[in-house]
Amino acid sequence: MLVTCAGILVADMFAVDLPKVSAPGELTFVPRGIEMYVGGHSANVSINLRKIGLREGEVSCVGPVGQDLFGEFIENVLRSNGVIPHLQRVPDVGTSKDLILVVKGEDRRYHVDIGANLYLAPDHVRSVLAVEKPQILYIGATGMLGTFDENLAEILQSARSHGCLTFVDPVVPFTGKWDSLCRASKWVDVFHCNNVEARSMTGQEDPMKAAEVLVKEGIGLVIITIGEHGLLARSAKVRLEMPALKVSIVDPSGAGDAFCAGMIYGLVKKTGCEPEGAAKLPPEILRDILLEGVAAGAACVTGVGATTAVTRENMDRLITEQASQTLRRTTIIAQ
Repeated sequence: MLVTCAGILVADMFAVDLPKVSAPGELTFVPRGIEMYVGGHSANVSINLRKIGLREGEVSCVGPVGQDLFGEFIENVLRSNGVIPHLQRVPDVGTSKDLILVVKGEDRRYHVDIGANLYLAPDHVRSVLAVEKPQILYIGATGMLGTFDENLAEILQSARSHGCLTFVDPVVPFTGKWDSLCRASKWVDVFHCNNVEARSMTGQEDPMKAAEVLVKEGIGLVIITIGEHGLLARSAKVRLEMPALKVSIVDPSGAGDAFCAGMIYGLVKKTGCEPEGAAKLPPEILRDILLEGVAAGAACVTGVGATTAVTRENMDRLITEQASQTLRRTTIIAQ
């Protein structure tokens, strides 16, 4: 296996371009209908990897669902996109669901039922890793995975023993505490978060200072995305800042997951995916890998849902139109 994606799985229900959110007892008609998509970091990244260029049989998805129609929906969508599913069916708990309301011109409003995601079994993930031995293990939304989070360091260490490059993309923990991720830091090759998560984890307001703290804790390469302001990357050898691409935003859901998929694709195509190798990437290679991620994230927000607009064609168009200007505005400092 080339890439195994593990983490949360969600049935996302969207209502976008709303004129407003209803007052108590008020009826508001939705102009674009209510749509359901597969969501959650593990599903989004695995589907996006297929859509931007990895072949069928090269990507798998590991995650927990309930024994219900929503779980069947997620499995069917994964299979239809050429992703190999390894779903853990959790009894007596429903599949996680997310009701997302997007008022025109405003940020998303999330309403989350965490459901089965709290019950991802570490042994289920270990068993998949032992069979697949992927080049890259991506773990998405650690912080919402219950017992799995408590065992994160051991799981990442096990992945390293199989020769995996480890890529971790957290959320602010369900418990509010970052202890399990801090204990796992030295086993993390690539770490992605947004500026809010970085501040919560380190206490640093300045994203670059937050990244420096995380590198000192043992993470190989830290990438912090800052929405329309772009991103920064930090390793022991390189500091890099890159602006965002300019697009018209329809729905910002899933932009971070799309970024991770684009970056993983770049790692596959431009490196050997060796464990600990991300910390030693030459600046120009790192820059080109991050550009793939930025293009995937920008493509994502031009459609509704986390995977709808993420295509190789959309990414290539954005890169052709904006890469030269973006790279001119990118700053790189080699340490």
